[in-house]
Amino acid sequence: MQEARQNDYFIKLENLSKVFYVNSSRGLKRTRLTAVNNVSFDIMRGEIFGLVGESGCGKSTLAKIALRLIEASSGSVFYEGMDIYKMKYREAQAIRREMQVVFQDPYDSLDPRLSLEELMAEPLRIHNYGNKAQRRQRIEELFLAVGLSPNWLSRYAHQLSGGQRQRLCIARALTLSPKLVVCDEAVSALDVSIQAQILNLLLDLKEQFGLTYLFISHNLAVIKFMSDRIGVMYFGRLVESAATETLFDRVLHPYTHALLSAAPNPDPQKVKKRVLLQGSVPSLFHPPAGCVFHDRCPHARGVCRVQEPPLRELDDNHHVACHYAGELELKLDI
Repeated sequence: MQEARQNDYFIKLENLSKVFYVNSSRGLKRTRLTAVNNVSFDIMRGEIFGLVGESGCGKSTLAKIALRLIEASSGSVFYEGMDIYKMKYREAQAIRREMQVVFQDPYDSLDPRLSLEELMAEPLRIHNYGNKAQRRQRIEELFLAVGLSPNWLSRYAHQLSGGQRQRLCIARALTLSPKLVVCDEAVSALDVSIQAQILNLLLDLKEQFGLTYLFISHNLAVIKFMSDRIGVMYFGRLVESAATETLFDRVLHPYTHALLSAAPNPDPQKVKKRVLLQGSVPSLFHPPAGCVFHDRCPHARGVCRVQEPPLRELDDNHHVACHYAGELELKLDI
């Protein structure tokens, strides 16, 4: 079953790493910073894969190297069986239209000097889509699909609300009929009521256009609502991944356990026991030996301090990077 699954992936990330070199204050020494460390997972066609973790864990950097917006230091990305890191510029440009992204902040991702029509038409012109009338028709169709009025095309981004701007960003990401859309904290800058509208819109568009999503967020409630499968990142590494129901029903990694215990429960009558982690996230400039979580893990033992646990499959398609996964009692007291 696992073998058949690997042959059926839509996009596959294999041992991806990204290293940055940062100059010291005096500029005399370059310090190595590993933002993403040996991350591997695959996404099936038509699936929503949720990537969750606290701020600074490498989620956005991973998304950028998966799309080759920045170059990976090592590893491969296979898109429909093709390694995009072995493609030449023209080959990569040909599939660029099939991989789009919706960024976190709709205020910063829109050029204030361009009208809404110009913003929408820009990717169509770059990829030589039709004539002016055909581009206009495509833009109007997408505006209607995301709940915007085509009568607004002469307006500018500053004349829209936050939710309307994010709808515009989603429409622009769909102009070239992509197959994969990366949503990088696509609702975190919005009010809660607007978040719900945008999430439902994304689900509707997925069905309408046959999309596959890589959905990145630090909000567990959003990730649970949206995702078919979830990957949990900590300190640049993938520490656990599983189907959404499986992850919430049977937690295997202590960090995932702590993360889920911190999520608020909408029912005030139900009391949840929090797992409080000691210490803070280690410095990327000075990563700890062994398991990167051992300094904060309440279950850490001797081997955790000296040996890094590999990401292994413990149950069917449930992967975890913990030496003692399956042996620990990690129950969510909800």
